[in-house]
Amino acid sequence: MAQITNHGVTRRNFVKGGLAASALAALAACGKKSDGGSAASGDGAQASSDGTVKYYISNPDCIDAYNLNEDQGTQVGYVLFDSLTDFDYDADKLVPKAADSWEANDEATEFTFHLHEGAKFHNGEDVDAESFVRGWSRVVNPSYGHSNAGVLDYHLALVEGYDECLADTTGKVMLSGCTAKDKYTFVVKLTKPYADFPYVAAHPALAPAPKAVDLVANDDNKAALDAFYLAPIGNGPFQMDGSWVDGQYINVKAFDDYYGDKPKVKAIQFNIQKDVETAYREFTAGNYDVSEVPPASISDALSQYGQAEDGYTATPGKQVLTGAEASVYYLNLNCQDKVLQDVDVRRAISMAINRQAICDTLYNGIRKPADDILPPKIVGYKSGAWKYSKYDKDAAAKLLDAKYPANADGKRDLKITISYNPEGGHKEIMEMVQADLQAIGIDAQADTREWKAILADYRSGNTQAGRLGWTADYPIADNFLYSLFVSTGIGGDNCSMFSDPEIDDLLNKARNTVDDDERVKLMQEADEKIGDACPVAPIMYYAHSIVASKKFKSFKFDAARRNHMGVAELA
Repeated sequence: MAQITNHGVTRRNFVKGGLAASALAALAACGKKSDGGSAASGDGAQASSDGTVKYYISNPDCIDAYNLNEDQGTQVGYVLFDSLTDFDYDADKLVPKAADSWEANDEATEFTFHLHEGAKFHNGEDVDAESFVRGWSRVVNPSYGHSNAGVLDYHLALVEGYDECLADTTGKVMLSGCTAKDKYTFVVKLTKPYADFPYVAAHPALAPAPKAVDLVANDDNKAALDAFYLAPIGNGPFQMDGSWVDGQYINVKAFDDYYGDKPKVKAIQFNIQKDVETAYREFTAGNYDVSEVPPASISDALSQYGQAEDGYTATPGKQVLTGAEASVYYLNLNCQDKVLQDVDVRRAISMAINRQAICDTLYNGIRKPADDILPPKIVGYKSGAWKYSKYDKDAAAKLLDAKYPANADGKRDLKITISYNPEGGHKEIMEMVQADLQAIGIDAQADTREWKAILADYRSGNTQAGRLGWTADYPIADNFLYSLFVSTGIGGDNCSMFSDPEIDDLLNKARNTVDDDERVKLMQEADEKIGDACPVAPIMYYAHSIVASKKFKSFKFDAARRNHMGVAELA
């Protein structure tokens, strides 16, 4: 999901919170250090014995499909909603989900999805082509109008009728490029070729919507919209059991009429905690079944619970997941700031960060230094493409000498304020970044606030620098490069306020190229140019730091930070 993650990562921008999820949350929440010892007396074995799983998340931004923009909300969204397609990281390929099959025309401008017949919404309505027209239109149409506005419409920017739907004030305009050819045939027409579009269709926000959702937000249906927002009706393996109690819990239960394999887990209680340290203490006390592990407790967790063999699948005695993620943690740099608009300052900041030390000190080497905004799991990643992501303190200082000469004490007339939410491990990371910048004479100050407020300032350009993360919504370079750096994304996920017409052209040309190899080459060219401009400073590639209880015979958490509770098995 290119989701903003707060787990220290934005599926959308790890925006939501911290490393707790490594929020992790929106891109996706973090906190104070755990003592790492006092809570490690339990075995995390039996939080409950009635088929209910107790699962830690930080408070989500949204659990309604239309705005699943961060990784905490998507933990709930994954079990409530099925999109058309899915990416299988084990098989390394796109696979069917709500659609049994699909095909494209030769120009890659029209895609036909054949839906699974007989699938039901949680309220008993049929999941049909019209429900996908409705669901996708509400992602784009601002007249849906909930106070928690959607930010994911860019995924559908190439669909015919996008501009008209986005500009609508009546609530009556649907995406004209989305049509129901018949009850179970959903057709999507694009304005330009985009051969990778079936990957986009895997995004959890692009789920169907039942008739219970009225596209128009007005006084007559506001109460209904608010109710749906807190207890959305989906088509996935689990359904809501009551409404989201903000800051406390979200309960779901197995959906008996699910069209796929029936869940072996009877219910999930998503327990909301402000910080990962508290959550982990609850886990070690036997009260939670799934938790993030705080950085300070990783060694103890590995020793006590054992490391999963493949990094992604927890089994009894091998319960700590440490697999590499299709996600990256980075320092966002506002390219329109009067100081950071200087590319040499941005390059110096990036080269000053000792990424290896951060990974070794805080994560025992489980996480790896990032040398690109693209993770190695993304097609198109090329080692060394971002040359200014290599640690070189002397070269960083030299870049600054001409404009910001150091005094006798090594200090420069250069101040940078770094914004971040301190919980979930972000404080520890950013303190090391601050120390690295101070080592080359930069006065690096911290601005610590609540995550939601900081994210809003990122998107409006009201910060200098700040931590963010991004998890792949779909494992292609476009999901990172286009989402984060196209100039039309300013005000949304382009939090660096970066704009370069040449790079815009390259990204759009790549999108419009049908040939796979040529499309990847164009993305690599754009990626290298973005790296030279340094609108962000990649810090580390995420790896899981998740622990599951012995209650599970098998529990999987994949490279896109998706829980696979629909197929989890209990011991």
